[in-house]
Amino acid sequence: MKGLLERLSAGEILISDGAMGTFLQEKGLKPGESPEMWCLTHPDAVKSIAEAYITAGSDIVETDSFGGTSFKQKEFGFEDKIVEMNEAAARLAKEAMGDKGYVAASVGPTGQIPYDEGGNVTNEELYEAFKEQIVAMEEGGADAVCIETMMSTLEAVQAVKAAKENTKLAVICTFTFDAGARGFRTMMGATPGDAAKAVIDAGADVVGANCGNGIENMIEITRQIRAAAPSIPILIHANAGMPVLENGKTVFKATPEEMAARVPELIAAGANIIGGCCGTTPGHIAAMAKAAKGC
Repeated sequence: MKGLLERLSAGEILISDGAMGTFLQEKGLKPGESPEMWCLTHPDAVKSIAEAYITAGSDIVETDSFGGTSFKQKEFGFEDKIVEMNEAAARLAKEAMGDKGYVAASVGPTGQIPYDEGGNVTNEELYEAFKEQIVAMEEGGADAVCIETMMSTLEAVQAVKAAKENTKLAVICTFTFDAGARGFRTMMGATPGDAAKAVIDAGADVVGANCGNGIENMIEITRQIRAAAPSIPILIHANAGMPVLENGKTVFKATPEEMAARVPELIAAGANIIGGCCGTTPGHIAAMAKAAKGC
């Protein structure tokens, strides 16, 4: 099978997967539980999620490891399980995918703020936490790492460097942007173009955006990233619309058909990998995969 970056360089449009957290909740994950620990305690449930997205048409599936750093797992008392849980996360996804596609190791924010942005954690501490997690997932069989939902370019750069300097994985890095009076910005104020450039300079192979926006806003975000980075592949994981509170529960109301209808515009804007974030299901991914093939 051709490598992930080779296929992107050849101009292919690849399909990623959808939401993980809401899927885990449907399978019984309770509030206050570590989703990542389920890789050790409920491996069949975690593996079945990857299998559902693969059946729906995903070329790439992510691991159940978004909060798998020592910083996040310390909140649950599992900081001594980092290597074990992250290896398991990659292994389960790889067992589901086999040689049909690729496994991207999901790496989310640590929840810490770097010193240079007014926080109390050093760049070195961030780097080491990301290194521990990402190296474990390469050992587990991951093909790439997807550093995602980033809000700080400083933190994202440390994650990219940890991956590039300690593994052979393809490195994807995506940010979350909010729409405001100044346009789309990360929580720390970076534009889509500036955020992309920062992690490209650090060595990212693929850039993009996830979460925080429905597919409509993601089209404009993609245009801005493409204008700043004309040749690098772009990954977009849109939410199934913006969250709505109904009967005390947060729901995402964009249907598979509604999201699929905007896929041609997303591709025209410059997206090379298309998947979903909060609220998206295998049904959304199947519809978007069909739309992408039609392009």
